[in-house]
Amino acid sequence: QLQLVESGGGEVQAVGSLQLSCAASGLAFDGYPIGWFRQAPGKGREGVTYIEPEVSSTYYTDSVNGRFTVYRDNAKNTVYLQMNSLKPKDTGVYYCAAKTYGGNWYKARGYDYWGQGNRVTVSS
Repeated sequence: QLQLVESGGGEVQAVGSLQLSCAASGLAFDGYPIGWFRQAPGKGREGVTYIEPEVSSTYYTDSVNGRFTVYRDNAKNTVYLQMNSLKPKDTGVYYCAAKTYGGNWYKARGYDYWGQGNRVTVSS
């Protein structure tokens, strides 16, 4: 089993910044691609960004491209999500997840291991 624990959420005003962390324990973390998802109130889970394990190629959904940055430190078993220029529409519960199946990175069905979720609230 791979355990993922997020930290770093909270409340911030628009155009502010937050950094989320996703710390892993258990299985070999550096072999897993990691995705970040978010779920706004009353909406489904949306893929935000994705980072591959070794080459560290990254992908972003259009709405966060240029504002969010994902990176990983495999020595610390941690993936980070730096969120800048935050907007109220970024509000939601953010989850990190380890991808275990094929398919598009932004689809939640391909991920077996999930963190507990961390709330981010952006006020206008």
